[in-house]
Amino acid sequence: MTDKLITEGEFTYAEAGEGPAIIILHGLMGALSNFGETFDYFSNKGYNVLIPELPLYSLPLLKTNVKNMAKFLYDFIEHKKLEKVILLGNSLGGHIGLYFTKHYPEKVGALVLTGSSGLYEKAMGDSFPKRGNYEYIKEKTRAVFYDPEIGTKEMVDDVFKIVNDRSSVIRTLAIAKSAIRHNMANDLPEMKQPICLIWGKQDAVTPPEVATDFHKLLPNSDLFWIDKCGHAAMMEKPKEFNKILSDWFTTRNI
Repeated sequence: MTDKLITEGEFTYAEAGEGPAIIILHGLMGALSNFGETFDYFSNKGYNVLIPELPLYSLPLLKTNVKNMAKFLYDFIEHKKLEKVILLGNSLGGHIGLYFTKHYPEKVGALVLTGSSGLYEKAMGDSFPKRGNYEYIKEKTRAVFYDPEIGTKEMVDDVFKIVNDRSSVIRTLAIAKSAIRHNMANDLPEMKQPICLIWGKQDAVTPPEVATDFHKLLPNSDLFWIDKCGHAAMMEKPKEFNKILSDWFTTRNI
């Protein structure tokens, strides 16, 4: 997907397709390419799909938090002159989508969450990876998936690079603490937008009970399960993920 990246001012993003706008929000250590199949699928199905690079490692430390990620998203939507967007977020990206929806509800037409943080305090990882220990990083990265083979060497190398860069580590911890502070439980009942929850049954990071709690608290939500699937359904079971979401869009006339 790096060959599709566009840079305009402070924004670097991938974009394809025409139609209602879907903005994809990646997770804390998630690359834009994690959503490659979803990006291609929906940009060819009548949607304008955009994936901005979130400034997780480039903002000043004091601004590295969920609130400022949501502000960045607001600025991006304004820059692109978009209305009533569909937000699709995995892990921290889902949390940013929820926080954004709370503060700018008029900007959000629908929300799609998969393995989202926002309710579960351990969602960002309760034991931060040991720096310098490649095998430990490999084990932790691959444990995110039901099928550990999804965790490629390239992916492990990327995570290893992040956790061995002091600046990135500090910012990773800052945003993890911010995510815990911004628990969304009290805000969810006020979110009236259609919300699609797609969850891996074997998600060990945000376990199935988290999805069930989201479903109970969100008044206009639908919950779908994918079996033999971990924390990143759009990577591990992309065809199933895309079909569930496409059918949901049809059912909800989105």
